Amino acid sequence: MTVLGIGYAIPYLMPFRSGSELALAAMPASQGVTHWPKKSSGLVTLSAFHELPFPDRSIDRLLVVHGLEDIENFPAILRELWRVVKDEGRIIAVVPNRLGLWAKFEKRSPFGHSRSFNSGQIWQLLRDGLFVPLRVENALYFPPTRLEMIVRRACVIERIGNYLFRALAGVLIIEASKQIYAGSTDKKQAAGPGKSFVKVHNSNAASRG
Repeated sequence: MTVLGIGYAIPYLMPFRSGSELALAAMPASQGVTHWPKKSSGLVTLSAFHELPFPDRSIDRLLVVHGLEDIENFPAILRELWRVVKDEGRIIAVVPNRLGLWAKFEKRSPFGHSRSFNSGQIWQLLRDGLFVPLRVENALYFPPTRLEMIVRRACVIERIGNYLFRALAGVLIIEASKQIYAGSTDKKQAAGPGKSFVKVHNSNAASRG
């Protein structure tokens, strides 16, 4: 599959290099461009999010990290993301959790400089962008600190946080699918986080014969 990272997704892309047909990244001018991968031909392009230099339906998997917090025109950006993703392709977005510590410490956290979300908001934004949200996961319970005694216990903190303090996670990870009929879903049937989309999909298919 072809995997595209949007925003600052480079740290997450390396595992995909060996398991995908192509893994590449697009970064906005506000962030600047980092050469990647090191000691190899560059696979990163400088691009505005509303004008991606990729053909329609060319991306199988789209990973967005530090990409949705700073944009102002959500409909235009999500429409562009929808354009480049293949039918039945997937988008995974990582966004700051409004209730988490990482969104509250601007000087210590890369997630504290801009907009944060709750699960309902990011779910609805993707629905409005003609994606079908599938699930929301919570991650990053480790506090925004460099204290060695805490850093050494990071794995333990993550396990405890995922079990006891899920609502306080630093980030939300939402996965959504591109469906060409997603925009026609009846609002009365709209599902929220944790609810099944099976009935929504079936009703749309039936209504179109």
